[in-house]
Amino acid sequence: MIITRSPLRITLGGGGTDLPSYYNENEGFLISAAIDKYVYVSLLETFTQGIFLKYSKFEQVKKVSEIKHPIIREAFKILNLHDKIEVTSLADIPAGTGLGSSGSFTTALLKALHAYLRVNISQKDLAELACYIELDCLKEPIGKQDQYISSFGGLTSFTFHKHKNKKKVTIDPLKIKNETLLELEDNLLLFFTGFSRSASKILKDQNQKSKKKDQEITENLNFVKELGYKSKDALESGKISLFGELMNEHWENKKKRSLNMSNSIINEWYNIAIKNGALGGKLVGAGGGGFLMFLADDRSKLRKALAATDLQEVRFRFDFEGTKLLMS
Repeated sequence: MIITRSPLRITLGGGGTDLPSYYNENEGFLISAAIDKYVYVSLLETFTQGIFLKYSKFEQVKKVSEIKHPIIREAFKILNLHDKIEVTSLADIPAGTGLGSSGSFTTALLKALHAYLRVNISQKDLAELACYIELDCLKEPIGKQDQYISSFGGLTSFTFHKHKNKKKVTIDPLKIKNETLLELEDNLLLFFTGFSRSASKILKDQNQKSKKKDQEITENLNFVKELGYKSKDALESGKISLFGELMNEHWENKKKRSLNMSNSIINEWYNIAIKNGALGGKLVGAGGGGFLMFLADDRSKLRKALAATDLQEVRFRFDFEGTKLLMS
């Protein structure tokens, strides 16, 4: 049996600038952090003919072309796999909650399939192949953040270069002091809103506007990118309170990109948090639901206030291993 795991992630700054429709013209930049919540993939070679897939659905097919799960189908095609394989996927957190589960699943799957073929694959090649499947083969209107951070792990900044630049992505782990890292882990709090959504649906509008060189969306993302640079400086210099203020500024700007970014209930929860011990916060991921993340100035007060709402806290630590082979 082969078992792999890939971490989910939270975005710490610059989110949205990793879409090709933006960075191909303007260059993107963001900071992402892998967390200790994972997508797991197990793979078995079976004794019977066919392909057996177990995820939120069950598939049993004879040919790769019959596979309904698009990511699995494309991965099998690219790696020239045929049958007598069983793939199972499990996750600590449900899909559609803004933590990059699709990218994590893709990297975990590809890591498992390469282990099955007894082929080593680097972190960068793993991330790029995952991006190729989701963005190029499947034409999903998403960015490259999830595939890269799940592959590399850690607290990492990524620069997504213009299409004319042969160096596609620059990976730069943040230079954070250990005391700052521990303070950040203790005071970044995640709360599940209960709403799930499709990231590609939320991002589709932004993607189309960027392709049309919409001035408003370009200026919005330029501003978000600058906030990403400021967030990196704040974290690396140990200015946690400033980072919280930048999160709040980022959220206010992010809401302007789409009417579906937030709703009255999420706005109410956010306001409660700001009045009760949160320095700043935002919805993690594309928006519309998933997880609210806050940087707390007073953890106890914030937890007590949000415990009175329908929000459920999910505690986490950072992951520094990235996509990993657990058993082979």
